[in-house]
Amino acid sequence: MKFIYLIKTFARDEDGAVTVDWVVLTAAIVGLGIAVLASVTTGVNGLGGKISTTLNNDSLIGAGTGVSCTGSGCTAPESGDGG
Repeated sequence: MKFIYLIKTFARDEDGAVTVDWVVLTAAIVGLGIAVLASVTTGVNGLGGKISTTLNNDSLIGAGTGVSCTGSGCTAPESGDGG
């Protein structure tokens, strides 16, 4: 008799339903975050590679002045006016 009362009480109790809702909501948010991360990773890696290549090949120091910089230092073009 007591066992049947416990089952009926358990069936009417809604305290656990809120916990289940929060678990499902949290799982959905985590899943969405993972999906966004997977989607953005490729583009970010490609853009990072392009930036790295540009910074390694081009010099921003003296841009447009003919100054050339490499890992060993910078050199300026010789001026043709003798001075």
